[in-house]
Amino acid sequence: MTALQKEIRHADVIWLVYSDHYTYERISLYWMNIFRSFGVNLPVVLCANKSDLQAGVESERAISDEFIPILREFKEVESCIRCSAKDKYNINQAFYLCQRAVTHPISPLFDAKEGNLKPAAVDALSRVFFLCDKDQDGYLNEEEFMALQKKCFGRGLDISDIGEIKSTLNEQLTDSFTEKGLTSDGFLMLNKIFAERGRHETTWGILRTFHYTDSLSLHDKFLQPQLDVPKGSSVELSPVGYRFFVDLFLLFDKDNDGGLNDTELHSLFKPTPGIPNDWLETNFPQTTVRNEQGHVTLQGWLAQWSMTTYLDYKVTLAYLAYLGFESLNGTTTVALTVTKPRKERRRQGKPVRVNVTDRTVFNCYVLGGPRSGKSSLLEAFLGRQYSDIYNPTIKPRMVVNSVELKGGKQVYLILEELGELEPAILDNDTRLQQCDVLCMAYDSSDPDSFRQIVELVDKHPLMNKIPTVLVALKADLDRQQQRFDIQPDEYTASVYLPPPLHVSSTWPSSLSELFVKLVEASNFPSTATPGLEPEVKADHLTNAVIAASGVAFVSVLSLAVWKLTMSRS
Repeated sequence: MTALQKEIRHADVIWLVYSDHYTYERISLYWMNIFRSFGVNLPVVLCANKSDLQAGVESERAISDEFIPILREFKEVESCIRCSAKDKYNINQAFYLCQRAVTHPISPLFDAKEGNLKPAAVDALSRVFFLCDKDQDGYLNEEEFMALQKKCFGRGLDISDIGEIKSTLNEQLTDSFTEKGLTSDGFLMLNKIFAERGRHETTWGILRTFHYTDSLSLHDKFLQPQLDVPKGSSVELSPVGYRFFVDLFLLFDKDNDGGLNDTELHSLFKPTPGIPNDWLETNFPQTTVRNEQGHVTLQGWLAQWSMTTYLDYKVTLAYLAYLGFESLNGTTTVALTVTKPRKERRRQGKPVRVNVTDRTVFNCYVLGGPRSGKSSLLEAFLGRQYSDIYNPTIKPRMVVNSVELKGGKQVYLILEELGELEPAILDNDTRLQQCDVLCMAYDSSDPDSFRQIVELVDKHPLMNKIPTVLVALKADLDRQQQRFDIQPDEYTASVYLPPPLHVSSTWPSSLSELFVKLVEASNFPSTATPGLEPEVKADHLTNAVIAASGVAFVSVLSLAVWKLTMSRS
């Protein structure tokens, strides 16, 4: 490796100087080729030195004509300048151009050869425009334009400045700045003009305010800020986060029908990489509540984000950033809240989860044999009609909806059918610990259905550590005696669980009762953990002691009275 190559590899910018026709020719024939052979991608500032020897208008024009072919041929050349070391002409400006080539590079923004903004710059600036168009009417009105200016540069613009921008843009592109405001095409044209006139610092000021890197990607720390989540804790949306997603829904529900259709969803996710992959993999929008037209309702929209945050909060953080969430401290973490760690205590020789007080999102695995009605239960949870068509669940499936508890508190419940992954998950203690409650379902009209869930528990003993609710589905059909050593009611009594709930998709009240019971079992695990004898409550024990003491006192008093009577006799 030559000394020049070593120095070039340590450099941030190259200041390439020529002074006559011979050295000018060597720029394209030698220097630019050798820089490329070094495998570096550094900005180059081209300097025509000794301009004091070539004074005059014609000379300046000739030098400018020399610059144009170089700029068009070599994308590495950021800028060109005439200098005179003897007269100290443009020396400071040349150093400034070198500094600017590093701090505000033009190459990521502008293609000098094509004379257009580069696609990545167009995408980034289009996203900025989209986020600043607060009313989503396709224009930056004066208020929105001034807000962008203040956000990026700390000050507004005079009316005369706005008028000058308007006239300049309309000369370049008709109707790019109308009475309604600045169009998206006009905003791109404005930044193209900045690049052409060497004012691309302005464009970088905008992009960096919106957390773009020099490669025009969003900063990793912006997409994934630090959030400390202790082991055993879960992450949920905070009230601020829910408010943001409510406002977003209302803004993009253009037809005010109470649902987001495909077009509205596409518009909403425009400043993002698209609908989250996790959503697509779980068959969104089938996972949440929709109206009769199949559009995602506000209830379903909030439920979907609640589930996303619970399952992978990093996805929510990234999309909060993409969608333009803003907070006073500049971080998206205020839109989330971290719950207290899940704790256990030993009772009757086995670990039992402690009651939950601060959570609003719960996860339930729905288990049972084939044709027991699990999929229909998930459909009923979303308010959909029962279907006679049987489709076995192979891929894991999950749905989410809100549940209203006694007293009016609203929480979110995730129901998950495990499909072919069921055996692996039930033998994995880590995965089981991510579950709050098991819903053990059997078909009450099938005499062989209950046997399957008992055999499932025997095969996967780790299930006994998780709160469990037994449910007899298809309760609208004739109930059958189960062909098993023990009947469902006897089984639940033997493991100290409440008797099975009898539920039918045609009985809405039974469904509501089941979903509430699942949440209650999650909140109060000791009441639903298999094999755990109920504790005698302290107040019951006290009452028994008082009653026994009262009986003893009355007995002693009666004996004393009898003895006194006998002695007098």
